Amino acid sequence: MKRFLIFTAVALAVTACTTEKPMESKIDLKNLDQTVNPGSDFFEYATGGWRKAHPLTDEYARYGQFDALGEKNREQLKNLVLEQAAGENEHGSNAQKVGDLYNLAMDSTRRNSEGYAPIVPLLKRVANISNREQVLPLSAEMTREGISGFFHTSVGADIMDSDNNLLGLYQGGLSLPEKEYYIDNDETTVNIRNKYKEHIVKMFELCGFTNEQAQENMQAVMKIETRLAEKSKNNVELRDPAANYNKTSYNELKEIYSDIDWDTYFAKLGIAGVTHINVSQPEAIKEVGKIVNEAPLEDIKAYMLWNVISSTSNELSDEIEAQSFDFYGRTLSGKQAQQPRWKRALGTVNAALGEVIGQLYVAKHFPPAAKERMVQLVKNLQVALGERIDAQEWMSESTKKAAHEKLNSFSVKIGYPDKWKDYSRLEIDPKLSYADNCRNIARFAWDEHIARKLNKPVDRDEWFMTPQTVNAYYNPTTNEICFPAGILQYPFFDMEADDAFNYGAIGVVIGHEMTHGFDDKGRLFDKDGNFSEWWTAEDAKSFNERTQVIIDHFNKIEVLPGLKANGELTVGENIADHGGLTIAMQAFRNATRENPLPVIDGFTPEQRFYLAYSNVWAGNVRDEEIRKLTKSDPHSLSRWRVNGTLPHIDDWYTAFGITEQDSLYIPTDKRLNIW
Repeated sequence: MKRFLIFTAVALAVTACTTEKPMESKIDLKNLDQTVNPGSDFFEYATGGWRKAHPLTDEYARYGQFDALGEKNREQLKNLVLEQAAGENEHGSNAQKVGDLYNLAMDSTRRNSEGYAPIVPLLKRVANISNREQVLPLSAEMTREGISGFFHTSVGADIMDSDNNLLGLYQGGLSLPEKEYYIDNDETTVNIRNKYKEHIVKMFELCGFTNEQAQENMQAVMKIETRLAEKSKNNVELRDPAANYNKTSYNELKEIYSDIDWDTYFAKLGIAGVTHINVSQPEAIKEVGKIVNEAPLEDIKAYMLWNVISSTSNELSDEIEAQSFDFYGRTLSGKQAQQPRWKRALGTVNAALGEVIGQLYVAKHFPPAAKERMVQLVKNLQVALGERIDAQEWMSESTKKAAHEKLNSFSVKIGYPDKWKDYSRLEIDPKLSYADNCRNIARFAWDEHIARKLNKPVDRDEWFMTPQTVNAYYNPTTNEICFPAGILQYPFFDMEADDAFNYGAIGVVIGHEMTHGFDDKGRLFDKDGNFSEWWTAEDAKSFNERTQVIIDHFNKIEVLPGLKANGELTVGENIADHGGLTIAMQAFRNATRENPLPVIDGFTPEQRFYLAYSNVWAGNVRDEEIRKLTKSDPHSLSRWRVNGTLPHIDDWYTAFGITEQDSLYIPTDKRLNIW
C-alpha cells in the first residue's frame, strides 16, 4: 500500500573514526570516466566506469549500487536460510518455519503438479456469490487472506493525534501501477493497456477458463478497474497530508457511505470497537459502493476472480508465474528474465519472516562498532543541520526556534530493533501447498496488525524496515529517522575510508533523511509528529517560493524523448537530496577543520566528497523502467539525483571549477536555496 507518511530514500552507514592508521580515499578511479567533462555530465564523469563494468543483466530493469549491495546481502541471507532449511527442526520453531517455507517455494515439481488447484477453493467461493450483499463480506474475508480487494484497510498513526492509532480506508483495487495507465491515451500507454488486456485473458485461461469466458472476464475487469482509477487520486495528490485526512465518526461513515454494510465488512476483518475512521480518498470509497450496487453481478464476480488469480500468481505453477512476469516484468519494466528461483523463494521468506532472518543477519554481519559510530555520525549531522537552520536569513526567529525543537526531538533508530517480532502464532505446514501457506502468512500478518494497533496507542519502537534492508527512512508521525544494518556497508560506508568519502556517501544519506523532517510535507509535522502549522505565514510563503525553484527545474528535464520528469511528484525527495548535501558538507568541514585532509589521486577532499555521493547513484536502467518510474516514483532517477541536484549546490561549482560555459551551469539566483 502506498503511504504518504513514510519517506524512504536512500542509505546509511557510519562515520570514519580517528585511529593511528591513516584513512584511505576509497574513491575507486575505475568507477569514473575522466574523459567526460564534469560540467557537462557529472553523472557520467563520476559513474561511467562503474556503469560500463555493470551492464544490465536479463533479470534487472534497473541495476545500481543499491542493487549490488542488495545482491551481496541476498547471498548472506541465502546462507542463513539454507542452514535453517537443511536441518531437522522442531515443529513450530522459527528455524522450522524458515526452512519449510523456503523449501515449499523451491519445490517446482510439486508446484507444477498442483497447477492452479490450490486456488480452486477461492475461485469457487467467488463463483458461489448469488447476491450483492455477499460481495464485500467475501472481499473482506479474502483481504485477510492476502487477496486484493476494492480498497485498502489498515491502521496507522492519526496525524492529528500522533500518540494514537486510527483505522483508515484507502483507495485501491487496481492491478496496474497507477491510475494513468487506465486513462492516458498516448501511444505508449495504450500499448501497455492492450498488453494488460491480453495478460488478463491468458491468466484466466491458465486457471481453467475457456477463451470466451476469459475474454468476457477481461472486459468486466477493465470496466471496474477503470471506474476505480477515474475516481482515484494520482501520486502527486496522494502526497498532500491534509487532503488525504478525512476523519469521520463510525456513525457518519455508515450514513455517508451507506451503499456499504460496514458492520458486516469490519466484522469479517476482525475489527470491532471502532469510533472513528480516516476515509483518506472519499471519492474512491464512494465509487466502490456504487460499483457493488450498480455493476452487473457477473462483472463484479469476474473482477473478484481476477483479484484471486492476480494476487496468487507467484505462488502457483511455473507457467502461471512466468505469464505474470511476462507482463509485470517484461512489458512494464523491460526485464528479460525472471530472477532465479532461489532469489524468489528467499524473497518470500524475507517478507514473511523478516525479523527472524534479521536476528540471524545482525548476529553474523553487523558489528557493534558500526552502530556506535553511526550514533556519533548522526549527532554530527544534527549539529550541522542546526547550524544550517541558524544561517537561513529568510526564516524568522520563532520558526527557527520551533525547527530546533523538532531537530532536537528526532528519534534515531540504527541497525535493528530492541525488541523482535513474535512469530509463534504463524503456522507453516509442509503438508499444505505453498499457496495455502501463503494464506496462513497473510492471515497471521493481518491479525497481528489488527491486534497490535487497533484502538491502541502508537508503538514508537516499531520498525518499518527489517535490519537487512538496504535503505533508510524518515517517519513524520514519530519524528524518527531509521537506518537498518543492511546499508551500513560500502559504497555507503567504509570503516577504512576517510571523512571525505563517508560524509559524501552515508553522511548525505543521513542528512537526506533529516531533511525530510523539513521538506515540503515533513515541515508540516511538529516535533511530536502531529500535523501542525509551526511556521509563520511569511516563512511558509517564502519556503514555498523557494521550493518552486526545484519543481520548475525538474519539470524541464527530459528523461526520454518527449517524456519530462515530474517535479511536483519528486519535490520532497529532491529537497532532501539538496539538504543532505549541504548538511553533510557542513558536518564534513566541522569534522576536518582542525586536521584538513590531503589531496589524494589528484582529487581534493571536496571533490572526493561529491564523487562519493555520485557513486552511490551509479546505475543503469531500461527505457521501460524509466517510463514506469517517472509515472510512479517520488524519487528522481539516479542520473538526475546527480545531474539535476548538484548544479544547485554552490560548493560543487567551486570544487570542480564549473563555469558558465558548462552545460550543467545554473545562474546563482536560479539555484535552490533552502537548507
